[in-house]
Amino acid sequence: MTVHFVGAGPGAADLLTVRATRMLAVAGTVLYPGTYLDPEVLRHVSAEAELVDTQQLDLDEIVGHLQQAHERGHDVVRLCSGDPSVYSALSEQTRRLDDLGVPWDVTPGIPAYAAAAALVGRELTVPHVAQSVVLTRAQARSTAMPKGEELTSFAATGATLVLHLAITRTAELMAALAPAYGEDCPVVVVARASQPEQLVLRGTVATMGDQVERAGLRLAAVILVGPALEGRGGESYLYDPARERRGSPDPPSAGTQ
Repeated sequence: MTVHFVGAGPGAADLLTVRATRMLAVAGTVLYPGTYLDPEVLRHVSAEAELVDTQQLDLDEIVGHLQQAHERGHDVVRLCSGDPSVYSALSEQTRRLDDLGVPWDVTPGIPAYAAAAALVGRELTVPHVAQSVVLTRAQARSTAMPKGEELTSFAATGATLVLHLAITRTAELMAALAPAYGEDCPVVVVARASQPEQLVLRGTVATMGDQVERAGLRLAAVILVGPALEGRGGESYLYDPARERRGSPDPPSAGTQ
């Protein structure tokens, strides 16, 4: 049988993919991050399935449950908050499963930053303002950041920053970003996006540290920083009427515009 790493999205039961809901419906065992997940997500799970909350488990204990379920002949869903491609410990878990000879695959989910941007109605790549998005995190009592990935280095690009696992250090991080972005640069913090207790804070580099402190946020929040959050900027070349009249071919694109 197979271990399916499935993105649970930002937490709402109706923001799972169709594929995710189908996998949950037939899985014999489901491991889920109880700290981050709206319990409504588990309504997609069969009543006969074994449920394992991973919030108090270490990595080896989690892999142990995956292996045991596989040996019992279960298809297993390992729910990951957001999308498995970012901060999900996917690489550590799949290395262990490879060593054990347990097959696995990955189903994507809606990442937290996309849900946050949707809530505030902002595109993160605005023509002539920002055309790059940097996904990064803070580092304190956690895995060290690789050399060259300092926050100030990313800030120097002027790109839209998405900060994960950083909410308890918001004031410190805003101080570090101020020289590059300016104190008036817009900042948005979204906690538990799409869930019943979601909270959206809008402010600036100068004000967001105090707002987060007053709100008492400590978990499940993403920080967006950058001038693109103002919503003002230029026009896309792709939809320029003059370009259409000239009959210019569409520029190559890796995604839908």
